This record gives sequence, C-alpha cells and structure tokens, in this order.
Amino acid sequence: MEEVAGNPITPFLDVQRVVILDGAMATELERRGADLRDALWSAKLLMEDPGLIRQVHYDYFVVGADVATSASYQATFEGFARRGLERDEAAELMRLSVALALQARDAFWAAAAHRVGRLKPLVAASVGPYGAYLANGAEYTGEYGLTLQGLMDFHRPRLAVLAESGADLLACETVPSLLEAEALVRLLAEFPHVQAWLSCSCRDGAHLSHGEPLRAVVELVNGSEQVVAVGVNCTAPRFIEPLLLDVQAIAKKPLLVYPNRGEGWDPIAKCWIAESGVDAFGALARTWYAAGARLIGGCCRTTPADITVMAAALRRSVVSA
Repeated sequence: MEEVAGNPITPFLDVQRVVILDGAMATELERRGADLRDALWSAKLLMEDPGLIRQVHYDYFVVGADVATSASYQATFEGFARRGLERDEAAELMRLSVALALQARDAFWAAAAHRVGRLKPLVAASVGPYGAYLANGAEYTGEYGLTLQGLMDFHRPRLAVLAESGADLLACETVPSLLEAEALVRLLAEFPHVQAWLSCSCRDGAHLSHGEPLRAVVELVNGSEQVVAVGVNCTAPRFIEPLLLDVQAIAKKPLLVYPNRGEGWDPIAKCWIAESGVDAFGALARTWYAAGARLIGGCCRTTPADITVMAAALRRSVVSA
C-alpha cells in the first residue's frame, strides 16, 4: 500500500506560521434554519439539504479558513442503519460529506481574487468519537464500556471509506479518553497512506473529559508519523491556554485548538444562556498562538464571523510579523 505522503499542513506553517481552521458546522446549519433534532445531527443534512452544507464550507473559506472539516462527524454505518440505510448507501453519504467540502473548496479557489495571498485550502474528513454515534453526550465523558479492540472495530469501516474519499487528511476529533485516542492511532497504521490530526475534548485545564491528562495523548502521538497535529476541541475557551501551556514543552507535533463558544446550557428551558459565551476571539486566538497553538479555529456555536475575527487577528499579528 502507498506510504504516507508529505505533511499537508507543512506548507501553511512554512509560509504563514499558522493554520486557520473553520468553525462550527452543525450549530451553523441550525443558525441558518436547519432542524437537526436527530441522532444523526449534521449528517442528517447529507440526505436532506447537502447544498446548505456546501454553502457553509464555502463561507468559511471566504472569511479566511485554510481547512474545511467535513460533515461526517456523526456519519457512521451504525447511525445510518438506524435510519434504514444499507451499508453502500451509508458509505456513499460519507463520501458525499467530503465531496461537498471539496466542491466548496474548488468553487472558492476558482475565483482569482481568492487566490491572492492564500494557499489552496485543505479538506479534513471528520471522524467523530464513538460517543457521537451514541448521541447521548458520551463524547464528553468517554464512558463507553468498550475495549480498545472494540473501539478499533467500530472506527475501522468508516476510516476505510474516508481514507479513500479524496480528503487531504482526517480530523479525529472530540476524543474524550486516552483509550479511544490509542485506538485511533493504532487504527491509522492500517491505512499507512493516511494522515490525521487528533483532537480531544477536555474537562479542565489539564485533563481529558474522561480524566486522563492531555499530556498522555500528546506523548502517545509523538511517536506516530501519521498524526500531523494534536490538541483540543469542543472545550470551553477558558481552559485552552492552560492546556496548551501544560503540553507545549513535550509536544513534538504542532498543537491545534478549536474550542466551543463556552456558553452555558439551561437544561430546563433547553436553550443556550444568552451572553454566557466568549466573543473576543481575536485576542484569544493571539493568546493561544503565544501559548503554542499553530492550528486555530472554532467548534460548536462559533460562526463565520468568529473565524473572520480570528483570521484577521492572526494574519495581522503572526503572518505579517
């Protein structure tokens, strides 16, 4: 089998010293009117409104994102089977999630004005954790009751599809435990031509959602040629700087962060608490860069407007420095 090719993020770090990631997909789709009250979450729109997914990707490229992350976070064979889809239909929807991001990238890049001062953006195929399939919040606890082998067996079929989807790399994201991180790193070795980033959900300034130190994951991926970056996503912004400072000295891979907005959730009213989240993403992005992050973006509840602010702040203070 073809061996791993050149690191896709290296040109961005060589030229501009930072990679701007995109922001939320699912909550952005909801903000634009999509009804995602479904266990498939954003993957539901792969069946119902793929054009809206493509448009969100395009809009993130326009505001400065160097990477689009596909809408495959919750796209699993098991999840689609619950909706009555056969395996070949499920696989086709997984491939579609990447195709939509590629189409948006190609449409963006076709405009000469978009190529000025930019490198051609990348597409990362999202690989959500086992807890995303459960759709019960377990990606923020890691309490699965599965063994290492069980996790590898769950992830393997989807990785096999996404590895041949045309994406530039995989985004193994919102990983809540060291066990699932190890499962994914081991599984990558079965697809030696594939590269990925590994991003974890964390519960405080030092620990994964399941309780292990983030340092353990950083040390795990230090020995993997296929993992091109490691870090944190879907974590409250207030924890990002201490997490980075905790692992900066031991990391042999570029560090990445794409936190959520940090809003509180009202379980009675079943809504986000107004004005409880972060808005100053420009200053925060510069702080995270200073603490060691080199791939920076947003997760749940962040928007193209937030990526606009991050991109402007980072390109002004980092790229042009």
